[in-house]
Amino acid sequence: MDWIGLDLTFPITDPTWIFLLVLLIILFAPILLNKLRIPHIIGMILAGLAIGEHGFNILARDSSFQLFGKVGLYYIMFLAGLEMNMGDFKETRNKALVLGLLAFIIPIGIGFVANISYLKYGVITSVLLASMYASHTLVAYPIVTRFGISRHRSVSIAVGGTAVTDTLTLLVLAVIGGLFKGETGGLFWIWLVVKVIFLGALIIYFFPRIGRWFFHRYNDNVMQFIFVLAMVFLGAGLMELVGMEGILGAFLAGLVLNRLIPHVSPLMDHLEFVGNALFIPYFLIGVGMLINLRVIFGHGDALKVAAVMITMALTGKWIACWLTQKIYKMSVLERNLMYGLSNAQAAATLAAVLVGYNIILPTGERLLNDDVLNGTVLLILVTCVVSSLITERAARKVAMDDSLSENESSKETEKILVSIANPDTIEDMVNLSLIIRDSKLKDNLLALNVINDNNNSDNLRLRSKYYLEKAEMTATEANVPLKKVTRYDLNIASGIIHSVKENEITSIITGLHRKKNITDSYFGILAEHLLNGLNCEIIISKFLIPVHTIKRIVIAVPPKAEYESGFPHWMEHFCRMGSTLGCRVHFFANEKTTIRLQTWIKKRHKQTLTDFSLLEDWNDLLVLTGQVSYDHLLVIISARPGTLSYDSSFEKLPRQLSKYFSNNSLIVLYPNQSGEPLDTSFFSKLYTDTETRHYEKVGKWFYRWFKKD
Repeated sequence: MDWIGLDLTFPITDPTWIFLLVLLIILFAPILLNKLRIPHIIGMILAGLAIGEHGFNILARDSSFQLFGKVGLYYIMFLAGLEMNMGDFKETRNKALVLGLLAFIIPIGIGFVANISYLKYGVITSVLLASMYASHTLVAYPIVTRFGISRHRSVSIAVGGTAVTDTLTLLVLAVIGGLFKGETGGLFWIWLVVKVIFLGALIIYFFPRIGRWFFHRYNDNVMQFIFVLAMVFLGAGLMELVGMEGILGAFLAGLVLNRLIPHVSPLMDHLEFVGNALFIPYFLIGVGMLINLRVIFGHGDALKVAAVMITMALTGKWIACWLTQKIYKMSVLERNLMYGLSNAQAAATLAAVLVGYNIILPTGERLLNDDVLNGTVLLILVTCVVSSLITERAARKVAMDDSLSENESSKETEKILVSIANPDTIEDMVNLSLIIRDSKLKDNLLALNVINDNNNSDNLRLRSKYYLEKAEMTATEANVPLKKVTRYDLNIASGIIHSVKENEITSIITGLHRKKNITDSYFGILAEHLLNGLNCEIIISKFLIPVHTIKRIVIAVPPKAEYESGFPHWMEHFCRMGSTLGCRVHFFANEKTTIRLQTWIKKRHKQTLTDFSLLEDWNDLLVLTGQVSYDHLLVIISARPGTLSYDSSFEKLPRQLSKYFSNNSLIVLYPNQSGEPLDTSFFSKLYTDTETRHYEKVGKWFYRWFKKD
């Protein structure tokens, strides 16, 4: 077509117009489908069907769709591994294994019988075709990320089950492919399994270490993003090198890099944005371009084969999810979410049908004929639509239920103030606030820079603006709003104290003071003024490595700390931190305090990975020197003088920290003292009746003692 001097022929081959049309589809498909209440994923697939060679032939499925499609497929598996809650995954791995085995055995079992008895295929053809019923792709995974439930238990089970099912399916595919290449003689099976296990162990061992080394040395967001992508494709490429599909390597890469990329970090936001905005939609449009409805409905056998394939795939997956639900006594909603996620056929199914289609039997026929090839296309369309609809409905209900339960459980507000004075510590302190904050609350972060009234110069105002903009940029990259405040006051301590009272701040994060001379104190005069003038939680921090690369959190807890009114706040913060970073939280406390810590975590944060050790002698923290490494975070729970958990040994704390822990990342936390000491009304909610009666006496004694003093 010649229009105003432009030669537009179909299919369009000009890269500029191809990319423009794809972007328009990605932009307008969700807008139009929102009005029809149709999941975006279905819209992308249907749009691909319409513009492809089997539709209006506007675009050809050229190398760009193959390239971006493969990137999108790897991205789906990578994000699935990256967004898994590793604390929950360790609890749900047995459930994921059971679901994965059932989702493989049941479809392949009933499918093999149907292929032999009804479709009259041979044994090898029936096995390969049945393995296609067993495989599935997490096409609907972007839906759960959009609803913010990617860390839900049933999602973790479905994602883990996908890895198990697809691995077994790809093993079947590799064996059948090798059988017709003459490669199955001798130790082929054993050698294939050994290669996969060895490479998996290699990725699990080396990738986190390489990632930690890189993140320690390079903080630039662009470099980190490119590095992560390189690791994803390295894992995928290595897996293809040993004869497996790259999706398994991409999933493993996401799984092992999980702890280095927190869910609330700027890097995580960049990875999700690029994938959901470009790569994954490209993949879905490319899947739609494969569908040829005219061939399917124009041939009786193709429709018959497609009907069997769809029935076996949908039925087999439903039985697997139903059995998993019954075995582990899960809810119907969780079963529906697992079924929706484990239903869509795409990546491994396409790989299997193309391998079978290209194998020529001695009789001259193909192992998987044209009927199977065309039936596979309809299978992909139907299962993707069913998967998207079920996942959308289940995810919406789960998100609503979670929102209701969170609203009922959240009785207190939380506001965190980051006191900024040193440009070198801004990023670490803001990242710490992002990790410990309640992500369900809005506008609960505030960055403050105080300018002394006696030195009100333009340079100070410009410097304050630069500091606050740097803090805002760090928070914005994680898609979290941050309020900026510049305050003029007589001194920094007075400015912080007034800002805390005016904004109802519950926690302050500040950097550790740098000693300017030998007579200067370890914490500095600012910290002393804040402790004397405020009752809110004060966190004094020093980070030698980026926050998200911390491997373990070591917390020293003094006796009676559980009776402080701020006990639930700091426990919540560090349990959130451990869960977000995927690292262990190791508590050191005496026997009585350890019991309270264990009970609180069991009731409130049982998904957090924890260890407990006895610390009977608080006078000497030397015992911790052998427990804290360079990539660990040492947390000291201190106390203000005159409070329940204060001990005279705290006076030695500055000397001990400066002498023995100068090469460690450190937090010294002073709990909130704005409320009354916790009595039995708090602990009775945590303990059993027997424990409550015992601790009631202790709690009342401490309470009376505190009030008397």
